[in-house]
Parts: sequence; structure tokens; C-alpha cells
Amino acid sequence: MRVFHLDLIIFFVSAFSFCSAEKFRWIDEPGKYVDLAYGKKKIARYVYQKMDPKNREQTYKPFHHVYQDNGKDFLTKGPGGKYTHHRGIYFGFSKCTPFNNTGKVANVDTWHCKRAYQVHESIISQKADKENASHTVKITWRMDDGTIFVTELRKLSFSRFPDNTLQVDFKSSLSTNQEKVSLDGDPQHAGFQFRASNEVAELNSKKTYYIRPNEGRDKESATKNWPKDKDMTNLLWKGQSIVVGGQRYTTLYLDHPSNPKPSYYSERDYGRFGSYFKAELTPLKKLKVSYRLLIGLKERNLKECEGFSQDFVSTK
Repeated sequence: MRVFHLDLIIFFVSAFSFCSAEKFRWIDEPGKYVDLAYGKKKIARYVYQKMDPKNREQTYKPFHHVYQDNGKDFLTKGPGGKYTHHRGIYFGFSKCTPFNNTGKVANVDTWHCKRAYQVHESIISQKADKENASHTVKITWRMDDGTIFVTELRKLSFSRFPDNTLQVDFKSSLSTNQEKVSLDGDPQHAGFQFRASNEVAELNSKKTYYIRPNEGRDKESATKNWPKDKDMTNLLWKGQSIVVGGQRYTTLYLDHPSNPKPSYYSERDYGRFGSYFKAELTPLKKLKVSYRLLIGLKERNLKECEGFSQDFVSTK
């Protein structure tokens, strides 16, 4: 009888441990956003409310937020604030040249979303377990007349390090049915970018510093930008350290060698940084890009950044 009770205790303890083990999970607020949580703590959010002409500024492009360590407030920026078009983790180009519905080439902008916008169409797949989470979403790039000139499949994958650093892998595939669509812009207004909370711009911009290949950590509030700084070209990585919510966060931006080159980099003390390139799409020529972000409370040195870059470069 005692053995029986002991077996029951072991069974229930094991079952409780299994059920209470922390794991990733998706939590959807239909038509608005889907949150990613790890255990009880929220990690990231995909904001996908469809474009509403009456509320254009709030809804003209989907993007991903990252939460602060408290799991309640955002580390990244949404609509409003300094440069309302900056949105967390996002992708677009200020100079796009599709054909409109009359067959004429137009100049439109999926960065500021002028004469064009991006629309979430569907969540194609969504997975989550103890180790990883990912989802793939379909986004159409449209002109204001409704013409779809690019279809994007955007996949983000999430995992966590023992020190709670969040790894975000961003992969995007762009295709078109049009004869030709060119994508262009400049380092400040195109490409794959990360924008920190507007709190950085309002209160803490002088505390921001960047870490760069061959240089390491720069002094606080110092920035470098192409074309003034010619060495801000074809970098494999760049690190940003900012203060939000009274804590210092570091984001390491990793650029895969398979991405289009040349690539040109930009950074701002208020918390936006990333890179852009020029590309051309045709029905037979897709665009595929791959980036990785490492986001956490730990500050990074040159050696660590180089090591993470080498790991990423070795992936396909």
C-alpha cells in the first residue's frame, strides 16, 4: 500500500512538472495582433490589423514588437512618437516602382507608406514548443489603388538563451507578378530595420552606444552612417545598446552574406538602426533575405559579436 502511494506521488509530481514546464505559446487577439509568450511572460507581438483608410497611420503596415524583460511593456516602438513610420522590427523601401492599374510605372513608398501600404493577408503557419516558436505570415504590398505589386512571405523564428537573450530569425521572400518592380531608398529609409521604444528618443538618446566590426564599442551618443562614413558598407553585424525602462538592452543585428550586396548601414542615437540594399523583382526573380537579432539585457563586446556572426554566417 505504501509503495502504491509512493508511486502515485511520483506520478503526480512528474505530471505536474511536465505541465508546468515553461514553453512558448501563441495568444491571438483576432483581427488585431498575436502575442508570443514564454511561460507566463510575453516575449513578442505581431501587429497585423488590416489597413483602415480612416486610421491609416496606425494600420498601414504590419510589424513585430519585442517586450521588455518585465513581459508587459514594449522594448520597441509602435505608431506615433519620433518618426511614426518606425515600427519595431520592420521591412520596406521608400522607393518602389511598380506598374499601377493603368499600366504606368509609379513611384510609391512602403517605408513611410505614401501612395502604398502593406497588408497582412493570413498566418500561413504557427508553431510553438519548449525550445522554439515560429510563424510565417503572408503580406501583400499594395498601391493606394489596391494593385498588389509584391507578395511577401515573412517568417520569424524565436528561441531563448539561458541568460534570457531572445534570438529572432527574420526571413522574407518577395515575389511579383508584374513585369518588373525595383526596390530602392537609402540607409535611413529602407531595408530591414530595428527601432527601439520612443522612450530612447524622449529621455535616453545620450546613453545609446553602438558596437561595430573592427572597432568595438563607441562612446555614448556617437553614430556612423553611410554615405558620410564609407566603411558602413557590407557589414556582417552591428550592435546597439540602449536604455529603456531603467535597464540597458543590447540588440545585435546580424546580416547574412547571402543577402543582396552592396548593403549600406545607418544608426541613430534615438534607437533606429539597420541596413538597406537595392533589388529588382520579376516573375522569374524573387528576393530572399535572412537576418538575425539577438536581444537582451547583457552587454556585448567585440569578440562575442564576432562569434555570434560566425555562427550565423554558417547557417543556410
